[in-house]
Amino acid sequence: MHILVTGGAGYVGSATAAHFLAAGHTVTVFDSLVKGHRAAVPDGAAFVKGDLGDPAALDVLLQTTQFDAVAHFAAFIEAGESMQRPGKYFYNNVANTNNLLQAVTRYGIKRLIFSSSAGVYASKDAPLSEDDPVGPASVYGETKLMIERMLNWYNRVAGLQFAALRYFNACGAMLDSDGTPIRGEDHHPETHLIPLTLQVPLGQRDAIYIFGTDYDTPDGSCIRDYVHIEDLASAHVLALEALGNGRERMIYNLGNGRGYSVREVVDVAREVTGRDFPAIETDRRPGDAAMLIASSELINDELGWEPRFPDLHDIIQTAWTWHTARPRGYDDQPAAP
Repeated sequence: MHILVTGGAGYVGSATAAHFLAAGHTVTVFDSLVKGHRAAVPDGAAFVKGDLGDPAALDVLLQTTQFDAVAHFAAFIEAGESMQRPGKYFYNNVANTNNLLQAVTRYGIKRLIFSSSAGVYASKDAPLSEDDPVGPASVYGETKLMIERMLNWYNRVAGLQFAALRYFNACGAMLDSDGTPIRGEDHHPETHLIPLTLQVPLGQRDAIYIFGTDYDTPDGSCIRDYVHIEDLASAHVLALEALGNGRERMIYNLGNGRGYSVREVVDVAREVTGRDFPAIETDRRPGDAAMLIASSELINDELGWEPRFPDLHDIIQTAWTWHTARPRGYDDQPAAP
């Protein structure tokens, strides 16, 4: 298939684009580069700079190139910022996605994979399954849930086949067969726990902060399910195949089924880096759920997906390899042409 990957210069989008190429598909990346990096786009993928907020740019692309499917990653992702600037998130994530969905249906594209989030769920102690109650704790999570609802309607009204993949915490880095880092996290600003933690032993920040120590968890800090980007990317390839085989509508969790607290992440990072760096306890952040752990049994049963990199030590080791090789992220390598 020829796949249009929106947000394909970003962290998970670029990794998935690479997996699509490896599976024999043709890939065109469409990205504004507001958050993404041109150097992250994998070799072999075509690149078009454009913004989903510009419907005319989408029209030009879809008039001149025939696509069989879309993988949609383009979004703002900072839950904390979404609580301070909700309008920014509703506009970029929801309104711009509707621009894409209108264009997709107008030009007869029938398959779409959506980068959703565990942020759509209400927090609970047991692993979350796809039929558990939704109840976003942040505006960011609400935007993902709104888009899932939009996809249901586009499926019913326009026949758009879709897969909504609810990520838990994306992490880790892609390494070449010889261990050379290929792509990893490089957000501006960085908000994800693992790269923020690794910036401390790199000398890029003085300490890591633990936001909230009074949650109803064993050590008082938030618990999250961490899933490697290689595993996330492989799930998109399987979902694309399922859509190609006639599946109409799929919603799946993508996680390891095991939760780690903030304190545990910090401890493993100290072990991996061999450095005893400081961690400062402070108040909770608005919008943070106490616990988010996935049950991924449904996608395992139906598509045969299972994580190949479930161990937190291994995940952080790949991230550390990336950050030590490129402490300034993609600025440490030449931009792609």
